[in-house]
Amino acid sequence: MSQRLDRVDELLRQEIGAILAREVSDPRIGFVTVTKVETTPDLSEARVWVSIIGTPDERKATLRALEHAMPFVRRNLGVRIRIRRIPALHVRHDDTIERGTRVLKLLDDIGSGAVADPLADDASATPTESLPTPVPRLPREGDAPPEPDPTNVEASAVQPRARAARRTAPRTATKRPHGARDDRKGKRPPREPGAGR
Repeated sequence: MSQRLDRVDELLRQEIGAILAREVSDPRIGFVTVTKVETTPDLSEARVWVSIIGTPDERKATLRALEHAMPFVRRNLGVRIRIRRIPALHVRHDDTIERGTRVLKLLDDIGSGAVADPLADDASATPTESLPTPVPRLPREGDAPPEPDPTNVEASAVQPRARAARRTAPRTATKRPHGARDDRKGKRPPREPGAGR
């Protein structure tokens, strides 16, 4: 979507919200918030997403009232803003807030233990909501090796012993090819007597 269309959508959202709040006096329209407007690229139509507070019956009545109010809102938009074409407005219910609230309530109920156990002996205690049971993720090929657990006493006791064993182990001499630099000193190793250039 282009930035111009995004700006038009945001302008329409603000103006429709202001018109509904100040100029529409239908008692059936309760607590309504215009959450989003999606306009077609040719500006012929726009979906107006609204969040409505109330019971399901009140929401349905409010949606019907909003559909009847949209021609009035569209005329007022023509006076308030200057764009090439005022789109036809179609109201849609935005239930993301209700769904988010419901998920938070379910999580709170699970945390407090208020949700009935589906495996309980009482058959009438069936839960009304069903959420997937979290399971631990099994290691897969390509995963990084697990971090050592600092609370694991056995592993932390073994590590110092392993370091001490490495310090006391005898070093094995490695033979370097002729002309190789000794990395510790930054010098070439001494030549053996009788060796040619």
